Amino acid sequence: MDWVSIIPPLVAIIVVFWKKEVILALLLAVLCSEALILLTASPATSFLAPINAIERVVDTASSPGNTRVILFSVLVGALLAFIRDSGGVTATVNYLVGKGVAKNKKQVGSLTMFTGIAVFIESNLSVLTAGIFARGLFDRFGMSRARLAYIIDSTSAPVCILILLNGWGAFILSLLDTYELPASSASILWGSVFFNFYAIFTLLIVAYTIAADKVHGPLAVEEKTLSKTDIPQQTETATKARYMLVPLLTMVLSMVGFMFWTGNGTLSEGSGSKSVLYATALATAIAYGLLLWHKRFTHKEAVEIGFKGMGELLPLVTIVLLSLTLGNSLKDLGTGVFVAGVVGEYLPLVFIVPMLFIAGAVMSFTTGTSWGTFAILIPIGVPLIQTLGLPPSLVVAAILGGGIFGDHCSPISDTTAVSSLAAGCDVLTHVKTQFPYALVAGGLTLVGYLIASIIMIG
Repeated sequence: MDWVSIIPPLVAIIVVFWKKEVILALLLAVLCSEALILLTASPATSFLAPINAIERVVDTASSPGNTRVILFSVLVGALLAFIRDSGGVTATVNYLVGKGVAKNKKQVGSLTMFTGIAVFIESNLSVLTAGIFARGLFDRFGMSRARLAYIIDSTSAPVCILILLNGWGAFILSLLDTYELPASSASILWGSVFFNFYAIFTLLIVAYTIAADKVHGPLAVEEKTLSKTDIPQQTETATKARYMLVPLLTMVLSMVGFMFWTGNGTLSEGSGSKSVLYATALATAIAYGLLLWHKRFTHKEAVEIGFKGMGELLPLVTIVLLSLTLGNSLKDLGTGVFVAGVVGEYLPLVFIVPMLFIAGAVMSFTTGTSWGTFAILIPIGVPLIQTLGLPPSLVVAAILGGGIFGDHCSPISDTTAVSSLAAGCDVLTHVKTQFPYALVAGGLTLVGYLIASIIMIG
């Protein structure tokens, strides 16, 4: 469908920044995408776009993987409510401050980043664990939730794509294994770690932000104003830290166990969507059990608290669902394939790798999915390796880094919504405050790939 396939994501992005309303933007983008699909197949039926949009939402929600993401997002609301209303968050903050583990902003930031790095098994689990753990600490030291969302979002995906002992690595290996390459898929993938400049630069910028205790651009403004959405409405009386720490430890440790279990004994082959859902459900059940066991609340009170927490996250859960729906619709429309064509066939060799990075970024930004970008661009990049003799690890790294870069900038990405959910930050605020940092890392990466291409390709 050529250039018209990029109209729906453009509609979403324009409405997001014009009306400051993500749900409306996603709805209009889905309607636009479905109308274009119908217009191509049968122009006379294009008026059925609203019906098709509803069915697209139903199809998206009926997918097992997507259903797990939605259920996980809902359960997070109950878990957050349990550990917050129990007084566990306040108690944990008091404990860490009292022990000197978190006595200033730099230590709080470092602790948050370390938590995100340690939980590298799955990106959603990384942002969720670090976000829940650090919320109270950020509030205590007057740091905005936007800053928390930036740290956890800009730590999780780069760490997952650099360590690769997770579902990310297994997925990319499965894509590479279908081709005859000059070296093994595993060696090429591990070699890409050293050339994944975007992930490396992003982590270094996060580390700088924490070590220097300095923020810039819209994030600096947010730090000064601390918008109402970032200020806790009330602080629960401190009780016991176990109400927070036990469920969180349960979630992290059981996630590892479920990854082994779903992968038949192999961690990297485990299902991330299944494991994070099972781990979150178990942590929520443990949190509920602790409240009853220690008679903090009655069963009726705990159930009310849980549903209240779910209700608080309903807008963000809706954004996650609509983001997934738009991604599926754009896949049928062919948006990703069109954007991939930006690479072209007649580029000078030294420009191919930088253009693959740009193509991955634009595709991920407009479709809201990094994994979908990998699935489309790797089949385009690998034949270039085979026919032109390009360095395999450099090409793969550019594709992976571009996918993450675009995802970090995109207001229609489900990862953006989950990070905002974990930090308790408004989605648009998170996008606005993270964008300049991602843009700096992306610019440095582009220069890095140009230099690397000149050295390695000539």
